[in-house]
Amino acid sequence: MLLKLKWKPLLVSVLLALAAGALGALLGGGMDSYTGLSRPPLSPPGWLFPAVWTLLYVLMGAAAARVYCLRGPAGERRGALRLYAAQLAANALWPGLFFGLGLYWGAAAWLAALLALVIWTWARFRRLDDLAGLLMAPYVLWCAFALYLNLGVAALN
Repeated sequence: MLLKLKWKPLLVSVLLALAAGALGALLGGGMDSYTGLSRPPLSPPGWLFPAVWTLLYVLMGAAAARVYCLRGPAGERRGALRLYAAQLAANALWPGLFFGLGLYWGAAAWLAALLALVIWTWARFRRLDDLAGLLMAPYVLWCAFALYLNLGVAALN
């Protein structure tokens, strides 16, 4: 669906997503502990996480901006954006559980709930706008991979 995206909502949406990521980084206190952990197979190097998450936050912000700028049922858009905000808040809290507090099993449970929210958000966005759904798809995949990594770290440490 072609949609004329306004630059101000896009900018605000991307900045809000990046701010949630920055909050998560603050709550997590950095990834210094990552190198000292026993990690499961396929674990990427620590430097990759900030790069991937930055890209994902930009894609999420763009998806949310598309949904915000849609014409059509306002209730559908508001509901999808509320769900998006809930998953964004849950996302920001996960690093504090994993890195900040070292609660690996608790962080895995939190991440499983986050993944469910992300899938739900993706489905709602996709129903409203194909491209918004496509922009959220890498986030769904990365959260599933992150859950695998989190469970592996919890089992090995």
